[in-house]
Amino acid sequence: MGNSLSLLFYIKKSKADSSGHTNIYLRITVDGHRAELSIRRKVPIEYWNAETSQARGNSAASQEVNRLMTSIRSKIYSIEQEHLNKGKNITAIGLRDAFLGKNEINRMVLEIFKEHNDKVEQLIGKDFAPGTAERYKTAKKHIGDYIQSNYHVTDLNVKEVDHRFISGFEYYLKTTRKCSHNTAIKYITNFKKIIRIAYANDWISKDPFLNWKAKLKIVDREFLTSTEIQT
Repeated sequence: MGNSLSLLFYIKKSKADSSGHTNIYLRITVDGHRAELSIRRKVPIEYWNAETSQARGNSAASQEVNRLMTSIRSKIYSIEQEHLNKGKNITAIGLRDAFLGKNEINRMVLEIFKEHNDKVEQLIGKDFAPGTAERYKTAKKHIGDYIQSNYHVTDLNVKEVDHRFISGFEYYLKTTRKCSHNTAIKYITNFKKIIRIAYANDWISKDPFLNWKAKLKIVDREFLTSTEIQT
């Protein structure tokens, strides 16, 4: 463990604009090594308390800035803990970049789906039946159409898939695509595998299917008559 992390919010008076407002910066220090970033908020120089590293006063603007800094501080410490849990080396630059999202791997839903389907295609006759590969192709097409119809983009960052997305997809399948309940659930289950791949690879931080529950309905089928069997 042994890392010494400290956070300091400060302003640069020399960079104040014509109205006397200046940016607030955060200095991250780990074992004597520093990294800095702007939190993209300004404060009047006279409102800044250098001793407490906060904005003075009870105005809405000051309270908003102070709440933001508290949130950022909490996020940095959370990132540090995540790195510790994963055994990653903790550096000031690493924490800064993780906070800014520079270390994030941004993967797209249909991109992951295609990679999966290509592998399934190559394993037909070994691990997968032709019908399974076809179902995954159809599921990918439905997901693509749903994203285009509801999000008005050609693909979506997998991080944006949440419980609302899944519920919306189920509704889309049952209404727009006229799928039966069981057919819709099977397509969603195909999609669920794609999300599990993203989760296993740390492309998303949590599984959006965690609280999604669905059961197939039992369908009563009538016996065929001898004439129907002959037909």
